[in-house]
Amino acid sequence: MIGISLYSGCGGLDYGFEKAGFTISLFIDSDKHSCATLRLNGRTNVIGEPIEKISTETAREYAGLGKAPIDLLVGGPPCQPFSKSAYWTNGDTLRLNDPRASTLTDYFRFVEELQPRVFLLENVHGLNYSGKEEGFQLILKRINEINARHKTNYVPSWKVLNVADYGIPQLRVRFFLVAERNGQRFLFPKPTHIPQSENQAALFEGSDTETYVTAWEAIGHIPDDETQNLKVGGKWGDLLPSIPEGENYLWHTDRKGGLHLFGWRTRYWSFLLKLAKAQPSWTIQAQPGSAIGPFHWKNRKLSWQEMAAIQTFPKNFKIKGPRTEIQRQIGNAVPSLMAEILARAIAEQYFGKKLIRRPKLSVPRLETIPPPGKVRPVPKKYHYLIGKHEPHPGTGKGVSYVKV
Repeated sequence: MIGISLYSGCGGLDYGFEKAGFTISLFIDSDKHSCATLRLNGRTNVIGEPIEKISTETAREYAGLGKAPIDLLVGGPPCQPFSKSAYWTNGDTLRLNDPRASTLTDYFRFVEELQPRVFLLENVHGLNYSGKEEGFQLILKRINEINARHKTNYVPSWKVLNVADYGIPQLRVRFFLVAERNGQRFLFPKPTHIPQSENQAALFEGSDTETYVTAWEAIGHIPDDETQNLKVGGKWGDLLPSIPEGENYLWHTDRKGGLHLFGWRTRYWSFLLKLAKAQPSWTIQAQPGSAIGPFHWKNRKLSWQEMAAIQTFPKNFKIKGPRTEIQRQIGNAVPSLMAEILARAIAEQYFGKKLIRRPKLSVPRLETIPPPGKVRPVPKKYHYLIGKHEPHPGTGKGVSYVKV
């Protein structure tokens, strides 16, 4: 099973497909840091150029495929034009008017010219927001055009998945679309995990699902790395120890148990967000500010090893470079275990493979999880903020609408 990867990033999708038995013969990404990471992890067939400059003939040649049929095309075109954070801040985004949205067009140029047996496209779930789904409609339009011109029968199946429902130790929602050239619809795997709060009901009903994999199970075994500067600095870093595990700045509002330092929802959700050992991580951010989490329960930033584990990268994954570039690469990636689960389903449904064992990237379960750490008092330097604060006026007003 031979595949080509577009917009490969640091390889999150690709590592999962490889674990399911696919051979990724070519990786394409325009980011030099991502390409360096791929090469550091032993991937030699890497083209570090913008995809719009690469012909499919060049791709075939570089991959050593000649005229051989291609089984798989995978990729997650850059998603900023459809991101949730932009909707929250501005109430809307440029979507297809954003120049970065042209990546969808180039992705389908490769689909049309290579005509792979199967293709998978990943994106943010904002791509399919009701009333704002121009990107999604473009995808369907391009698939119909390809079918009409080449007598193919790509029938797309799509779903918005929370990866925690499949055993990934992270609450991360993404859009996935799969289509097969001969019209066989893809059946998405059923969820295998449920929130801890639903566990008792599931046991009563005899369900065979497991509870969500926790942050502790993912990273509790990883030792602190003294070589990385993980201190939370800036204006708000010293406030983090006063927030309990699993909470964020909302703890210090009039609707929670802390001091009244902020108005309700006047900051973005990830502001001063701290992991809870007994819960999955929240989404690893690609470009966080100094006070944007999730942060470790030890009141520090996550190490790159911890971020990679939460993203379920292979244990031998390597990465180098500045902190900002490392976090951007890891934060933009698809969790490799989610990719492996989808790849296994593709291998079984379209290529006749029988994969009985658990996915190779599954996170080992633990019977016990330590209790939450102690919460410290709010430092006096923040006491001037105590008072009445108005709540956020609503979506689209932006984070600066109400000033603290």
